Amino acid sequence: MVLNRECLLHLFSFLDKDGRRSLSLTCRGMREVYLDPALWPLLNFHAPCQLRRDNYVLGPALRHLSVCWHSSRVKVCNVEDWAKTPFQRDICREHQGLVSAFLARVSERCPNLLSLTLSGCGHIEDQDVVLVLQSCARLRSLRLENCVRITDSTLHALATHGRSLTDVQVDFCRNVTREGLQAVREVRPEIQLTAERSAGMIPDSKPQEKPQLRRTLQKLLLFS
Repeated sequence: MVLNRECLLHLFSFLDKDGRRSLSLTCRGMREVYLDPALWPLLNFHAPCQLRRDNYVLGPALRHLSVCWHSSRVKVCNVEDWAKTPFQRDICREHQGLVSAFLARVSERCPNLLSLTLSGCGHIEDQDVVLVLQSCARLRSLRLENCVRITDSTLHALATHGRSLTDVQVDFCRNVTREGLQAVREVRPEIQLTAERSAGMIPDSKPQEKPQLRRTLQKLLLFS
């Protein structure tokens, strides 16, 4: 008995990404089913390193995407660049461009995306999210959590490009301000906007040496 394409797609749908890829290596017919965009309406990733794997397909069928990174390394990524040790910089250098490059591919290939969740992605910047907003006009839900480089520029883009957005969460993003959140609420009151702790956290700023402390140190060095 030969299973038709619909039955094979249904069987593939019960497998995880690795299982689908393994089955696709058995023959040309299975590979064609694996590459069918209809098999990939939902993608979940739990670490940026998973984005390197050749075990998923990006295409116009993708509707829901989640990249949630819960790891001790998130704490390293969230440290301000000027405060990182050389060891911490080496850790970040291994993956700092992964999510940004991935989002650029999503913007090119997935115009029908409906929801996007990014959590713990400490290296993504405003332009990465703005590109998705510009390319995925149907996006309804955007959830950003612990994305420390996101600023009011992303909030501005929500009002400008997120024509279909109805639900936005910007949680624990320390460089977002109350003014930025209020501007979105005024311009796009139909968006259900929540921001847990974001506008109440201390934004990034390199501390400046206090003049009085500097003068005191100079005197100590002069008379020592």
